[in-house]
Amino acid sequence: MATVLTSPTATLADLLHELGDIDPARVRLHPPPGTATEQDVLDIQIREDRLCELVESVLVEKIMGFRESWLASFLIHALLSFVIPRRLGLVTAPDGMVRLASGLVRIPDVAFISWDRLPGRRMPTEAIPGLAPNLAVEVLSESNTPGEMARKRREYFAAGVQLVWLVDPRTRTVEVFTSPEQSVLLHADHTLGGGTVLPGFTLSVRELFAELDSQEDSTDM
Repeated sequence: MATVLTSPTATLADLLHELGDIDPARVRLHPPPGTATEQDVLDIQIREDRLCELVESVLVEKIMGFRESWLASFLIHALLSFVIPRRLGLVTAPDGMVRLASGLVRIPDVAFISWDRLPGRRMPTEAIPGLAPNLAVEVLSESNTPGEMARKRREYFAAGVQLVWLVDPRTRTVEVFTSPEQSVLLHADHTLGGGTVLPGFTLSVRELFAELDSQEDSTDM
């Protein structure tokens, strides 16, 4: 379960370190850190069209650039093409919020949730359902720090996530985690697989990143 900030002497530096040494510009000050709720997460999304994760009752803005968004959409398409015909579960996009624990709301860039993890094996009606995906995918942006991602991995696996993919558009690699500290790094010549979570799913790492270099052929115009 998440730990709520209780120390009145905690400094901003302490808070940022606890959150993974993130950029202070990502921490919302209203409501004050340590007092934020899930309703604040929803209110900001509606009022400002901004996504915030809730970590130790602190609102942390989620930032995603154009390339990161495209990679997430590519993975969503690939996963849906595998999941839907087999009726395996649901695939969510970069605004799919989940409550991993009390006071802890994360928003994976992509997630797969099997039907047996969904209450009544039905689509949740809550804006922030309390459940852990089988697979959580994070597409790294420049604002993500190693400390932040290490914390996310710990939280994901503690909540029951079985597989985490860290997709890095800068190095064009995918790091596949089966525990918070156990991983395999995949490069262009490797194939990304679904492991025991999605047996039979495969995707070329080269194919995943190939479109980052694409441009329209002007000779066809």
